[in-house]
Amino acid sequence: MNILTPLKDTLHSISSGLLIPTIVVLLLLLALTAFELGALLVEVCTERRRKKMVNVAKMIDAFQGNAVEHIMEEVERSELFRHQKEILEELISHARLPAASREALARRLLAKEERRYTRITDRTDLVARLAPMFGLMGTLIPLGPGMIALGQGDTQTLADSLLIAFDTTVTGLAAAGVAFAISRLRKRWYEEYLGSLETLMESLLEVFDHEQEAEREKAYKAQDNC
Repeated sequence: MNILTPLKDTLHSISSGLLIPTIVVLLLLLALTAFELGALLVEVCTERRRKKMVNVAKMIDAFQGNAVEHIMEEVERSELFRHQKEILEELISHARLPAASREALARRLLAKEERRYTRITDRTDLVARLAPMFGLMGTLIPLGPGMIALGQGDTQTLADSLLIAFDTTVTGLAAAGVAFAISRLRKRWYEEYLGSLETLMESLLEVFDHEQEAEREKAYKAQDNC
């Protein structure tokens, strides 16, 4: 018992000292969730509205049989998102590369955009995982002093402890629930964005391949005529 007592006191001191950091972290997670919710509303009002104006099939038709300069203008006039335009324009600017190099560049650009979307959703995924954990910590930590106060008949301390426990639980679950919903919604959107971007990039690669093949045929015919 003499050895167990200081160990219990140490654990109790550590547990009690973690209450304030736990509440601070919960408030930060809640603030991050509120920020991401605002960013989502902005995205709904702007980017999602623009997405409905993009006709991928029409853009693919516009790419066929046109020169690089015309394709670049078509991309600039489109209602694609800024990052999508930048990726397509970079691919178009390297249209003269060999086919294998163009495909490698396209894969790198697509992977770069996918990482950007992943970084965005990682923030809310992190909140969805951490908020319930810290909410549970904020629930359990005050229960120790609350049980002690109950044994001593101190109902005020017990009430304060239970209030902290309930508040941290609700805060953690609310932040996690909203963050989870934001992540799910964004992931579905971003899968659509990446699918459209990949389709356009494949179409461009096909156009460039045909163009280079036509140039080679012209060069062969010119050599034969000579």
